[in-house]
Amino acid sequence: MTQSSVEPKTSAEEAGDGTRNPAGRSWLDRYFHITHRGSNVGNEIRGGVTTFMAMAYILLLNPLILSGKDVAGDTMSQKALITATAFAAALTTLLMGFVGKVPLALAAGLSVSGVLSSQVAPQMTWPQAMGMCVMYGVVICLLVVTGLREMIMNAIPLALKHAITMGIGMFVALIGLVKAGFVGNGGEFSPPVQLGPVGQLAGWPVLIFCITLLAIFMLQARKVPGAILIGIVGGTVIAAIVNVVADVDPKAWKNGAPTLHGSAVSMPDFSLFGQVSFGGWGDVGAMTIGMIVFTLVLAGFFDAMATIIGVGTEAKLADDKGRMPGLSKALFIDGAGGAIGGLTGGSGQTVFVESATGVGEGARTGLASVVTGLFFAACLFFTPITQIVPGEVASAALVVIGAMMMQNARHVDWADTATAIPVFLTVVLMPFTYSITAGVAAGVISYVAIKTAQGKAREIGAFMWALTVIFVVFFAEHPIEAWLGVK
Repeated sequence: MTQSSVEPKTSAEEAGDGTRNPAGRSWLDRYFHITHRGSNVGNEIRGGVTTFMAMAYILLLNPLILSGKDVAGDTMSQKALITATAFAAALTTLLMGFVGKVPLALAAGLSVSGVLSSQVAPQMTWPQAMGMCVMYGVVICLLVVTGLREMIMNAIPLALKHAITMGIGMFVALIGLVKAGFVGNGGEFSPPVQLGPVGQLAGWPVLIFCITLLAIFMLQARKVPGAILIGIVGGTVIAAIVNVVADVDPKAWKNGAPTLHGSAVSMPDFSLFGQVSFGGWGDVGAMTIGMIVFTLVLAGFFDAMATIIGVGTEAKLADDKGRMPGLSKALFIDGAGGAIGGLTGGSGQTVFVESATGVGEGARTGLASVVTGLFFAACLFFTPITQIVPGEVASAALVVIGAMMMQNARHVDWADTATAIPVFLTVVLMPFTYSITAGVAAGVISYVAIKTAQGKAREIGAFMWALTVIFVVFFAEHPIEAWLGVK
């Protein structure tokens, strides 16, 4: 429906965006401003279902990433992780729908989960890691309330923002390749990274990974809606058939053979809910704690505003200056998603760009988000079905998402040395060091150094100088502690 077809404003009821809703409409229409935004209930329901189908893969990928061991050698239950992922996504998306009233869906951010699994868990227990998650969510909420979030976004060069997104994409893709057994390390005398465990691929499961990965890429090339989910379902069916026909050893699969054990329906496992600790960090050190929180903020920080405004623009809710109804509420809910994810045990939640698929189906209001949230809530009772998906199949989606995040490379001016080198270092060091912090630090330091060498120090800005000092200390932490005699 075009803007000219929207009915005139005749009611005295104020809408959340400062306009007025037409009189005589249902409470649903009045609450979500459906008619005013040129939509209808059918469009909102269809958009909500489409968004859910586009991002349902997170129910498989997030538990896969968080399935590693913490510093104490403990692992979280797969069923409990699926429950936590679905519950956190349902809660935050429903909040966005009812409070933000915009067609945006949230779920566990893969970049945040990657940091928790690879950088935080090796130093802390899982409850402590979730405590870090809550802390970063509170920090982002404070940045939104004080207006500092937008100031920080504006202070960081656009090229570095794109680089951070690309680097996280490479990082997520590497996690997927390692989880699938496509990339490995054979031991002391093997290369740091190689093809498979012994320089070649081994076993049926990794072959299923390759088939699933190619299938998803082919579906995307054909612009098939829900390509990732379709690929995962198809890969799981193939895996189940191969498992029976080839009689694959159950131990060959990362998270068990692709078979259904018992009923397809079960009660959710909320054992991770509230398993949060804010103490016992004495062995980690204040510097490490600060860098972990900072890294989590970075991981959950940059894409959200661009995603929210981008989807809002596509829904014709944002003006040419990026202003849209409910923007401040949406940003706050996105920040609160970090704390909510930590409390539920499902990792920090963030707005998903897949929300644009629902907008493409006509969604314009928070009712679409409510529909998406309800679907996530329904998934709480179908955990056994979700557990059928092999880790190798789910890993293929991680690589696909990494490839999608690399599309930001088209926005980088590779002919400009002051841009190209920091971007390169940021992108390659995240996967090569298995650390988002290291990548961002190298990018920031090199950007400031090159700009200074070019005689353009005044273009850098106070915030970037401050970040440079912090990151220099980060890289030099060990020699500084040795010099000061700190154990």
